[in-house]
Amino acid sequence: MPKNYTRLLSVIFLLGIVVISATGCMPHQTGSTEVGVRTIKWSPFVKSGVSQQIYAPGATYFFPPFFNDWTVFDTKLRNMEMTIKPNKGAHLGPDDLLFKSIDGNDISMDVIIAYRIDPPKAPYILEHVAASNLELEEKVVRTIARTVTRDVFGELKTEDFYVASNRTQKAEAVLKILNDILRPYGVIVESVLPKDYRFNPAYQKAIEEKKIADQIAERYKSETNATVEEYKQKLQQAQGEVNRLVANVDGTFEQAKIEVDAYFEQQGRIAKAIEAEAAAEAQGIEKMIDALNSSGGITMVKLRLAEALTGKSIYLLPFSDGGGIDLKTTDINELLRTYGVQRVAEQNRAGPPQPKQ
Repeated sequence: MPKNYTRLLSVIFLLGIVVISATGCMPHQTGSTEVGVRTIKWSPFVKSGVSQQIYAPGATYFFPPFFNDWTVFDTKLRNMEMTIKPNKGAHLGPDDLLFKSIDGNDISMDVIIAYRIDPPKAPYILEHVAASNLELEEKVVRTIARTVTRDVFGELKTEDFYVASNRTQKAEAVLKILNDILRPYGVIVESVLPKDYRFNPAYQKAIEEKKIADQIAERYKSETNATVEEYKQKLQQAQGEVNRLVANVDGTFEQAKIEVDAYFEQQGRIAKAIEAEAAAEAQGIEKMIDALNSSGGITMVKLRLAEALTGKSIYLLPFSDGGGIDLKTTDINELLRTYGVQRVAEQNRAGPPQPKQ
């Protein structure tokens, strides 16, 4: 057979394949939240395998049905709920997480993992991880999420579960670890939400009794604090009353001190006046003495003595060294009485005095 004829048959065959492929294309669609991934089984123009092209959401694409496979991944946010409730969550029957706290107590916990597929990673997921959303969740997301969540929350003590901030802190730690692990697989974890948690029944009862005891203790503590505050208030009131009394006493003392100081000042002025008056009087006496010691003073004394003796009876008694009255041995009072009696006797003999004509 001529070579040109063989080449012609080859060209006609290839053109037939192309025509058949072009005329036999089927539509392939993506939903509003889906991305499409094309797998090329055979093509004379491109390499076989998973195409790295990403087919956007909400569109229709045409490919020959026998030479291509079509896969879609839903990229919307998915909530994978693992709970003890049998008719709720990702699995039928109890699906909660069972683990031990760091102090050795059995704990079960419900948790919701919210995640989504990273659209640019869809070809990688199909080629290396999973062929569907369900397979991705079951083989990768669920397995890793349950393991990491148990490990991280198992670091808490039993009583730490009662503190919401502790659970929130551990949920954030789980979120970071999950993203570190799952992002290379094309999965983005948006949130980790711990829900209800349960302890061993016997331990649960002990914890509830402890909580009741703690509440009673807190009540007594509050009552004690209230009593202390009440007595503090009474102490402040008593202190205020004492301060008021002290202020009154201080006021009375200050008032008395002012009055005493005024009286002292007044008496001081009176004393100074008396002192000045006495000094003036003494000065007058001194001047009088000086005047009396002078010649004129002697004359004035004699004059005053003469005035004092005016109208007085004067008796002359004989005093001599030889035969007169001795003043040392004579009773002058008796002598004067004797003279007085004699005088009265003489007056009686002479009769009453005659009135002057």
